Amino acid sequence: MAQKTSIPKGTRDFSSKVMMQRNYVFNTIQSAFQRFGFMPIETPAMENLDTLMGKYGEEGDRLIFKILNSGDYLSKASLVGDTTSKSLTKQISEKALRYDLTVPFARYVVQNRNDITFPFKRYQMQPVWRADRPQKGRFREFYQCDADVVGSDSLLCEVELVQLYDEVFAFLGLQDFSVCINNRKVLSGIAEVIGESEKLIDITVALDKLDKIGVEKVQEEMRAKGIDDEATARMNPLFELSGNNTNKLEKLESFLSDSEVGMKGVEELRFILNMLSDLRLRKAKLELDVTLARGLNYYTGAIFEVKTNEVHMGSIGGGGRYDDLTSIFGLKDVSGVGISFGVDRICLVLEELNLFPKLLEASTQLMFANFGEQEAAYCMKLLKQLRDAGVNAEIYPTAAKMKKQMNYADKKSIQYVVLVGEDEMASGNLTVKNMIEGTQQSLTIEDLLVLLK
Repeated sequence: MAQKTSIPKGTRDFSSKVMMQRNYVFNTIQSAFQRFGFMPIETPAMENLDTLMGKYGEEGDRLIFKILNSGDYLSKASLVGDTTSKSLTKQISEKALRYDLTVPFARYVVQNRNDITFPFKRYQMQPVWRADRPQKGRFREFYQCDADVVGSDSLLCEVELVQLYDEVFAFLGLQDFSVCINNRKVLSGIAEVIGESEKLIDITVALDKLDKIGVEKVQEEMRAKGIDDEATARMNPLFELSGNNTNKLEKLESFLSDSEVGMKGVEELRFILNMLSDLRLRKAKLELDVTLARGLNYYTGAIFEVKTNEVHMGSIGGGGRYDDLTSIFGLKDVSGVGISFGVDRICLVLEELNLFPKLLEASTQLMFANFGEQEAAYCMKLLKQLRDAGVNAEIYPTAAKMKKQMNYADKKSIQYVVLVGEDEMASGNLTVKNMIEGTQQSLTIEDLLVLLK
């Protein structure tokens, strides 16, 4: 009996049409990266498990896909004493699929520090894997497109990264999207002011779920983590902040007046917001959101998250400042800041808003119909001439019925079909059919090249 075919839950096959759409997004992002001076690198799909563990918080660690050691891995494991899954995992798994691109990048910087010119601006466009519960816009295998600057603590880096977000999403055609910004120092200040500094991680993990579960559930989760009612009540004014960014900053400054680290965060936010206000963004709405946490432990300064206001979707981008990420690999005092584009969600948004360019799936601009062996040989010479000139062109491989050949061109969204029979071979003039307009004209190969260019 034939085996039923399937793919792992949370993964997908991509058709040619979808790949053309994804490549359009990739190319748009890549072009913007290069305009802003970022250079490409790649890292392996798998990392050593100890490289990844402990970098994303307790919840993140649970979502890391572990890879079993090769060979008879169980024979080398000790089944005496502590036999919990956590203990056993350490014995049978030494590698894991990367969870994101930032931690592998930090490892890369440390290993290659003698060959890197700082500040180092890199971009990376590769898949990552997370053992998450699949749902709309959330997959277990997905691409990230990251841009990072390491070796500089200048806030101009944050300003440029917001501009990068603005440029990419404006070029992709989004009309209404927000770049939300906060600062990890502000969150530390909040924890200090409410008397729960030691609970900072628990507070940020709970706040990160605010848009999904609401204020009451967030407060319930904080109480479950040992944060008392009085402390959570002190945070209520933050859940109700309103007005423009200037108004929010003033209220936040008043709330954090007794926290040195909190006031430092306010100062950094004010610089970024004022600079971007003077520069004027294309389309992005810049919003100060003091509840934005992005529950990753390595953020130390600015935090970013991008969301579209036109489609109900989770974040389509995010990132932040990480002043001490490389120190966990032995390289201290190297500040960094980076952002990531969620390509899979971006594609879903563009599809829903019908923003992909028409004929995007048409990788072939022109097709020669096949009337027989002699005509095909003649067309092959013309085909080479067109390809040499940079035209995407093909020939139907057999002299099938013309209806079948035309259907093929139509389904592939090929705009032009060239008909070459005895008359065309004798005159050198080609019959060119426009499949979209339904028109037909006689052109020389030189005229055809002009038309296609």
